[in-house]
Amino acid sequence: MLKLFGIFINIFLILIIFLRLPQESEGLESFANQSNLLGSPSSAQRFLNIVTAVGIFSYILIAFQMNLQNN
Repeated sequence: MLKLFGIFINIFLILIIFLRLPQESEGLESFANQSNLLGSPSSAQRFLNIVTAVGIFSYILIAFQMNLQNN
């Protein structure tokens, strides 16, 4: 079960990192202005930063727990 959750978080992190756009790109701004889905570009960037940090922290905890189970 823990291994399945780890795989899910791994795939989620890969996808969320691909969503991140360089600061110079206006792709996120134009997408946010056209669809109004993510709100303002700065709030969308902040949300992606928080989600990425939580995902990385969760992945580290799961990897640590799985390492303890294997030893």
